[in-house]
Amino acid sequence: MTVSELAKMEGISEATLYNWRNQAKLRGRVVPGAKPNNTDQWSAQAKLATVIETASLSEAQLNEYCREKGLFVEQVKNWKDASLAGFQTSDAQDKVLKQQSKADKLQIKKLEKELRRKEKALAETAALLVLRKKLDALWENNDADD
Repeated sequence: MTVSELAKMEGISEATLYNWRNQAKLRGRVVPGAKPNNTDQWSAQAKLATVIETASLSEAQLNEYCREKGLFVEQVKNWKDASLAGFQTSDAQDKVLKQQSKADKLQIKKLEKELRRKEKALAETAALLVLRKKLDALWENNDADD
């Protein structure tokens, strides 16, 4: 149905309908129109709504839907896969996270040990410098007395 047909049928001005359609596009909603939508700017909610809307469609119906909306079938399928992956918490993911956490803890422990060693070395060096200055000061006093 065209915008002018809908405007006549509902008693709404065409400008208002075009304005509403443009506002919906800006929010990332799937709306009919001659220009394809920039799907990169769609919100996650709009993508999920499209996945839900197309979930029960056959392959032919999905192709028709995508042509009407200016989408690619692969986009919708990728959005569906991403949505499902977000809901899945697998044992493999948990195992990887635990291994990463363990490796991180070992790395932190190693770095803390190295830091303590370097702090001790720095303190020892500072003490040696202080002693060296005192020794030099004593030798200068002994030379002045002679």
